[in-house]
Amino acid sequence: MKGLKFILAGIFFGIIMVKSEAVSWYRIQEMFRFQSFHMYGIIGTAVIVGATSVYLIKKFRLKDVQGLPITFKDKEKSWKKYLIGGSIFGLGWALTGACPGPMFVNIGYGYLPMILVVLGALAGTYLYGLVRDKLPH
Repeated sequence: MKGLKFILAGIFFGIIMVKSEAVSWYRIQEMFRFQSFHMYGIIGTAVIVGATSVYLIKKFRLKDVQGLPITFKDKEKSWKKYLIGGSIFGLGWALTGACPGPMFVNIGYGYLPMILVVLGALAGTYLYGLVRDKLPH
């Protein structure tokens, strides 16, 4: 019962993703082809909500569920790793039509070929874990 709130939050997140069409392969392809503003509006809204949330967390010094203060790391000055990582992430997103959240929502929605995408993402994460110490951070 302890994890029930997380399961319910995940179900709620999935419903919002489906209803907003953020899990639609066609909507994602429209975004990458600059044919529709729909996904940019969703992403822009998420950025605004995220920035507002971080501001409020810092202003009111909010704590996490365990009562510990929420802290943020300072920004790093290196932009190369963000460019490389973002390019790899974007390429995977464009090829599969899904980023990590929608991958699982699509499986829950019944698009079983997304299981292959999740397996690929897990394999990539595992591979990163193997070579992480050899990469510049």
